[in-house]
Amino acid sequence: MIERVRAVLVTPDHTMLVIRRTRPGIPAYWVLPGGGVEPSDESREAALHREIHEEIAGKADIIRLLHTMESDDERQLFYLASIATWSFEDRTGPEFSAEGRGEYALEEIPLTAEGLSSIDLKPEEIAHVLRGAIRSGALGVEASL
Repeated sequence: MIERVRAVLVTPDHTMLVIRRTRPGIPAYWVLPGGGVEPSDESREAALHREIHEEIAGKADIIRLLHTMESDDERQLFYLASIATWSFEDRTGPEFSAEGRGEYALEEIPLTAEGLSSIDLKPEEIAHVLRGAIRSGALGVEASL
């Protein structure tokens, strides 16, 4: 089974970092930073730290596992994390130079229901989970930042 890790990266300004994907013939959509767990990764959390470093040249503090999605062939783990510094210009992930992958743009959106509604966050299940957590106050990130 393929495992992927992704992060809800909360900034000191209580925004969330997302990556806008633009690909030919497909409407723009947004994803959370992260990627596949590799055999060389010591843990899922180590994989997430590596992916955040590759994708946004950032260092995050993982707060907790927020949600898990599983299908027959893939498991995605979504972590809540805080991040203070990043540099999209210094990213090193191999996907950024691969032909035909389209464009990647890092954006900050308000960590609010309105902010989430302003983008097409994929997968829809994590967008739904985040909207519910924001409404109920279940993220609890303010005390952790």
